[in-house]
Amino acid sequence: MSQVSHNKMWRDAMKDLDILLWREKEEFLQPEGNPMKVFEILATSYIKYMQICRKLVMAQDQLVCQQKQTVIRQVLEGVIGRILEIKKEMVELEKSEFQHMDNILVELQLLPEDLEVPIPTYFIKDNLEVLQERERILDDILLNDELQTQAVTSEEPVTITEVEEKPQKDRRPAAFMKQAYSAKWKESDLPRLINAATCIQKVWRGYMQRKKTKKIREEEMIFLGMYPTPHLKATSIPQIPAGQGNELQGEVQTGEEKVPIKDKLREMERVNMKATLQDQVGQCFIECWHIIGRFPDYPTEKAGGSMALFTDKTPEQVSAELADLQEKALQKKDAGKEKQKEKASQKNGKKGKLSEEKEEGWKMAPSNFLSIMEEGNSQYKVFWQNRDERWDFLQDHDPELIKEEKKEDVEEELREQVGELMQKKLENLRLAVDGEKTDKPKKGSKGQKGSKSKKAKGKKKISQLEEDLTPDRTIDSLYEELVKEGLLMKAKTVNISDYVGDYSYLGSTSLQLRKESVPSATDVRQLIALYGILPLGSQTVHEKAPLVKALLLAGPAGVGKKMFVHAICRETGANLFNLSASNIAGKYPSKSDLVMMLHVVLKVAKQLQPSVVWIGDTEKIFSKGVPKGQENLKQLEKLLPDFLKALKAQDRVLIVGTTKRPFDANPKPFFKMYPKIIMIPRPDYGSRYVLWKHLILQNGGVITKLLKISSLAYVSDGFTQGSITQAVQDVLSELRLQQMPRQPLTTDEFVTSLGKQEPVYLEEEEAFKAWYAKTPLGRARLKALAGDKKAGRGKSKGRK
Repeated sequence: MSQVSHNKMWRDAMKDLDILLWREKEEFLQPEGNPMKVFEILATSYIKYMQICRKLVMAQDQLVCQQKQTVIRQVLEGVIGRILEIKKEMVELEKSEFQHMDNILVELQLLPEDLEVPIPTYFIKDNLEVLQERERILDDILLNDELQTQAVTSEEPVTITEVEEKPQKDRRPAAFMKQAYSAKWKESDLPRLINAATCIQKVWRGYMQRKKTKKIREEEMIFLGMYPTPHLKATSIPQIPAGQGNELQGEVQTGEEKVPIKDKLREMERVNMKATLQDQVGQCFIECWHIIGRFPDYPTEKAGGSMALFTDKTPEQVSAELADLQEKALQKKDAGKEKQKEKASQKNGKKGKLSEEKEEGWKMAPSNFLSIMEEGNSQYKVFWQNRDERWDFLQDHDPELIKEEKKEDVEEELREQVGELMQKKLENLRLAVDGEKTDKPKKGSKGQKGSKSKKAKGKKKISQLEEDLTPDRTIDSLYEELVKEGLLMKAKTVNISDYVGDYSYLGSTSLQLRKESVPSATDVRQLIALYGILPLGSQTVHEKAPLVKALLLAGPAGVGKKMFVHAICRETGANLFNLSASNIAGKYPSKSDLVMMLHVVLKVAKQLQPSVVWIGDTEKIFSKGVPKGQENLKQLEKLLPDFLKALKAQDRVLIVGTTKRPFDANPKPFFKMYPKIIMIPRPDYGSRYVLWKHLILQNGGVITKLLKISSLAYVSDGFTQGSITQAVQDVLSELRLQQMPRQPLTTDEFVTSLGKQEPVYLEEEEAFKAWYAKTPLGRARLKALAGDKKAGRGKSKGRK
């Protein structure tokens, strides 16, 4: 696709966003009492925001102009945050993490693929150099550690006789090859060999000379203007390889940074800008003296410095604003007193308020991202909507917009210099007119002491993990220590799209029949992208979106829990910290060692964010009984809540726990540690069909009439993705692939291999369902279903 196509995609996305923003003001502000209508509104907005997000991701990745990328990225982050907010509302409404939208997809004439969560490429592209350097350092540390372990665990030292015999052993093959060579070629063949070498040399030199001549001729034609320049020629060729095209695009996208517009502005307009800033500050001093009768105090750096004087407000407006602020402060105090008086009445009248809320109906919670989207939308309308770009062939950057942006940076640099000059000028004016000097606050005054004591009293207690226990250590040394201890590992090269599965097409039908449907692989993949990948990839989204600090992935062995952990790291470029029970058991016996270990992990994870802290077999940490030699796991259970509290909204650190036996854990601390739980079931028929076909083709197999995928999908009911993958790999060995042209693959081969794998038995599946029903969200879901059944009975009785 060309730049014109992606510009059109961006334009269409902004039109759809403009309509959606208008609809949100109309629909979401009005209360709605019908839950079905509420879900329809939320699901429709969710799907349309997802379509806009997909278009913006494509446009942001492919457009060359960095200024356009900045605007698109701002809107894209707002759209992603709004998707997460709507998802939270749907979860609270349905009391379930999985929502079925197949009926709404049919109404909108869309496909299930339109619900796939797009992953922006700038998560990795913007930090590519940092991630590559970090990966190189990690590889070097792992390699050196492996070499050291090999040296320590090597066999007995080599004796002197072996050292003397080794060169003789090495000389024997060389002598043998020399004898064989002399026996093969005789002296009479020497002229023939020389002629052959001369002929080869002649052909090679002729080829290289013709190549150099052709290059010189092309350079001469380009200099004369007969040939186009190389960069225009490269970008005009439509058939460029994918990798080469991305490299060319990246070079053009980063080309804006090479434009020295800021230096030109600093050289040409520095004197004029400095003079205008001095005139503005001086005019402000004179106006204040005429109105107030004295010169104002110069603002401090915390108050904004000279920037506070550059506003267009008059001193009268400033005084009016101060009076308004004082009135608001008094109103807040009165409101606080009224709230304290109403606390007793609120306790007694909760039922009445709940009934009133039900009568009023549902309202959408206030959003943190609507203002971001509206700002990006207005910026698009002002600068880009009606811009004529027909004569901008490269479309790499707009010099006028860059000039405006750099002009603000130059002004900020000059404000510091102007501030120093104007402070001296203000002192001279006061001496000349008022005969006063500026009073500087004395150090160590009583007022300051009192304020310090008040601040000290109001400080909260800091946990041991948040204190800096390693002030003398650098981040690099702590990073290396974690790698050597096995607590920081390299993530596997796995993407979220590698989790293959189909969509659940009968979800809404099963709900109408009052049956709880099993989530599909597509539903699980979407939740991992929403809760794990999107917030970690963007700082703005993570700070303002509904915060998810910890995520629990529960399911039988082989459903892909570890794969999702590695996929989150690969899609966002996050570090992977391994705090699994098997990796920690026995390493840190005392509590002080555990505290130091968690502090180092927390410090490095925050400094090198985004980061993922993986706790495998997390049920062992929260289990009631602790086996011998693993007593430190019980201490870790008490320290993990403090670790979770130390994570703030600005810290892009996600705790991911995986468990295949969640029913062995103590429920209360377990659910408190993991408020967000995702159940990953075994694959359904559609997902098994897609998975069998994908794995056979991926491992080099060929599907013929003798190989019936539908039969394999039916027979493999009860097996997980890991069992199916292992069965395919066992059958498609190198020898079997060589025999495949003469002997095609059959269904019986895979059925025999699958029979050696361990299935998920009915008792284990029922245990997972019973455990999930005890989770907070599972209990709320059961209550909601019970209420729906009672309401249905009441309606049926009324009809009779």
